[in-house]
Amino acid sequence: MLVPLTRQKFEQLVPWIASSPQYKYYWGKFPDFLQRLFISVVSAAVLLLIKFLFGLDFGAIIFLLVFVVSFYWFWGPVFWASVRNAKYRNYKYSGFFRGRVLDWWLTEELIGKQETVNNKGELVIVENREKWINLELGDDTGFTAEFKAPLRPYHKAIARGQIAEMLVMSNRSDLSTIDQISDIYVRSCNLWVSDYPFLRRDFFNEVSDRLRDDQNSRPRRQRRTENPEYDSRDDQDSRPRRQRRTENPEYNYRDDQDSRSRRRQPEE
Repeated sequence: MLVPLTRQKFEQLVPWIASSPQYKYYWGKFPDFLQRLFISVVSAAVLLLIKFLFGLDFGAIIFLLVFVVSFYWFWGPVFWASVRNAKYRNYKYSGFFRGRVLDWWLTEELIGKQETVNNKGELVIVENREKWINLELGDDTGFTAEFKAPLRPYHKAIARGQIAEMLVMSNRSDLSTIDQISDIYVRSCNLWVSDYPFLRRDFFNEVSDRLRDDQNSRPRRQRRTENPEYDSRDDQDSRPRRQRRTENPEYNYRDDQDSRSRRRQPEE
């Protein structure tokens, strides 16, 4: 199921200024904080040095710049999260997608490299790898998408066939081409699969509940025909399949027929 959303609702789901979870994401760990603090101190020192060496008569401006860069360790996460949000808000159209988990498996992803020296004085490159969960989602129209995120202990509750919901983005008004997808919500487990907390999750749950209520309140119509050669599945086969183009490595499209022909065994 794919339901188009208004621009106003889309902007509520994707905040312009970093939300609290997004700020926490970019705050990072203690080494990330030390890196921002180092940038703040060095930047402030450079500005002061330029003022004294060249005798620039811009005291108020220099003071303001020194004040701003000195607190980069604090406002840096807000800036980078807002930049990332703006990238997604540039898409003109969006929709609410509800499908199912077709498959899932685990992989090891390279998240960084470190150079160190062993006991013999030789340079050794150590690769830091992390387990990620991969999800394949699809619906009855033949649309499939893959999404991956760092593995968390609560992901053990995910199983094939569970309903999964997400936000899709496109630059086409009919959403015939999907360019980007958000983090994924598995309703039956009440859990999220994501790396970056892309959506305002309280608003997303509100939209999900409202669409579910609207769908349940609609009377279901049964199609009647006297033609024995008619099959309702013909309509589904004749519907155009949605495709997408994206450069996001966390989101890969695969042909539905190929994706259903193979299943990987998940690691315990």
